[in-house]
Amino acid sequence: MLKPKYFNRDISWITFNGRVLEEAAKPEVPLIERIKFLSIYSSNLDEFYRVRFPVLQALKKISKKSDELDTDEQTNVLQQASEMVMAQQQHFGQILTKQLLPALKQNDISLIYNEPLPDFLKKETTDYFQSDILAFLQPVFINADTTYFPENNKLYFLVQLYDGVKAEKLVLINIPSDSLPRFYSSKAGNEQHICFIDDILRDNLPALFKAYTVGGCYSIKVTRDAELDLKDEYPGELSDQIERQLQKRDQGFATRFLYQADTPFRIVQMLTEHLGLEKANAVEGGRYHNLKDLMAFPASKPELVYDKWPSLSLNIPTDEPLADTIAKGDFLINTPYQSYNTVLRFFNEAAINPDVEEINVTLYRVASDSRIVNALISAARNGKKVNVVVELKARFDEANNLKWAKKMKNAGVQIIYSVTALKVHAKIALVKTRKGDRITYTGLLATGNFNEGTAKFYTDHILFTGNHKILREVELLFIFLAKREKPSADNQIDFKNLLVAGFNLQRRFMNLIDREIEFAKQGKAAAITIKLNNLEEQVLINKLYEASQAGVKVQLIVRSICCLVPGVKGLSENITIKRIIDRYLEHGRVFIFNNDGEREVYMGSADWMNRNIYHRIEVCFPVYDEAIKQQIEKLIELQLNDTAQAVILNEHLEQLKPETDGELLASQKAIYQHLKTSL
Repeated sequence: MLKPKYFNRDISWITFNGRVLEEAAKPEVPLIERIKFLSIYSSNLDEFYRVRFPVLQALKKISKKSDELDTDEQTNVLQQASEMVMAQQQHFGQILTKQLLPALKQNDISLIYNEPLPDFLKKETTDYFQSDILAFLQPVFINADTTYFPENNKLYFLVQLYDGVKAEKLVLINIPSDSLPRFYSSKAGNEQHICFIDDILRDNLPALFKAYTVGGCYSIKVTRDAELDLKDEYPGELSDQIERQLQKRDQGFATRFLYQADTPFRIVQMLTEHLGLEKANAVEGGRYHNLKDLMAFPASKPELVYDKWPSLSLNIPTDEPLADTIAKGDFLINTPYQSYNTVLRFFNEAAINPDVEEINVTLYRVASDSRIVNALISAARNGKKVNVVVELKARFDEANNLKWAKKMKNAGVQIIYSVTALKVHAKIALVKTRKGDRITYTGLLATGNFNEGTAKFYTDHILFTGNHKILREVELLFIFLAKREKPSADNQIDFKNLLVAGFNLQRRFMNLIDREIEFAKQGKAAAITIKLNNLEEQVLINKLYEASQAGVKVQLIVRSICCLVPGVKGLSENITIKRIIDRYLEHGRVFIFNNDGEREVYMGSADWMNRNIYHRIEVCFPVYDEAIKQQIEKLIELQLNDTAQAVILNEHLEQLKPETDGELLASQKAIYQHLKTSL
């Protein structure tokens, strides 16, 4: 076999975000949805600069002192990433100004962009400035003694002021988009006029600084490192540690200094020095930053948004307890196509059922107004034993998870925090019910979080099961998690059904691939189909390369990061990779092994990333019910046949449109129609 090749994970991710950007450029996508794709792209990029760019910078620095890292390679990756992002941002600007703004005007919507506010708006925008914006402004004069610390991803203006013949003064003033809507909207007849509050502030600067003459006004933003520095030996409860670190997050190392392109160079240098931004990556930008705020663009017409796909309700009896329905046989819910209400019903009924003794659940990202958590609180107050594993280290959700953990703890819920260096990313729930001397188990195993908010736009799969063998292993895992230990050679659990990271997950996946390799060597049909969000871990990638060389047909659907290089002769010519971007975020993980025609199907929480395999508790679970197997295989088949929203990754990391002679197939729409007709 040839020496394994790998795409760089960050370059791969940047191509994924570029694919998101392309949705904004598609004329066939409804206009407001195209604007939202610009928002998603911008939000993704901000996270990249907060989380990954510091890593690239650190690798470049470390490579100069290490024999294990190639300095030239690390420098090239950093340079390539910067160049790719710059090209994408230029494309972003062209899409917005050349395509979307004219299209908005054709629909009687005017977004005032890179131009002065029109005179007919000035009276009401001035009123808005005086009554609303002014309350949040905090000007700071910049000089050699300034110790001001720009907050992470907050918007600011750098304003030049002149006082007669005296020297120039510089003032930094916040744009209060974190306290007020970013956009101001005004309607006149059939026309809607929308402007940024940035421009309202800009227009009213003379009134704000009456003692000065206002010169230039330039927008800036500082992005800071988002990683929390958590140590195993940190004293006290993990929740206390998280709370302290959250307070420091927005004061982290500056990774990007974004400034308006026409800002005078001497002012950029002065700000860099006075604000301690010497080590940040200085990037020229446009007049407006934080365009992720376009997600709340205040215009909506039915013809400018996606047509509605009402969530489908399963044919589940309402005249008997849900637990009794589950006891009769497993069933599956596929969100957001199918209603999440059955998941809510599962927790709600358990909370009030007098026969329920115990509820166990893992929570990774909790909805901001979680009905599931409220049900757990009610269950505890109703006298049930409720054990909740709350992952406080879920990036950017730490504060929300901490808030809910405190509320549950105050209600009598037993809160279990993971150990510092290990995240619990599994999506499992278990309810134990006693009737007489008999204890029965019902449970949920899912590919996505127990979060009714994200369930509206994440494609996931939730298995409802009463399978005692599976749920007994779920119970063993909860018992282990309550001990707050890391998996080690001394505390292994012999899972027969579940695949659990830290115990047997990687080994079992390797064995399943090896079995397909053996079938291929015997001349039998051998095939592997895997759907993931991210694919990085090299041991499993190498095993897929080995499978390809043995003649196993490997079909991959990988949404974002993909380090496996497909289609290389002598290495991976039997591997194909598709990437699907559409109205919903593809989030489910599915693993299908042909097994000489006796297919084995698994689903679960685990991507094939280093963090998932080595630093998290993940659960993948088998699908034993034949009808559910067939349903999952049908959904995956539709995605493999997607010719409208899918692209094919080639060995050069290019994203190619699938060839088709017939009508284009959009898999998400096809899945919705399939599930609708299957009811």
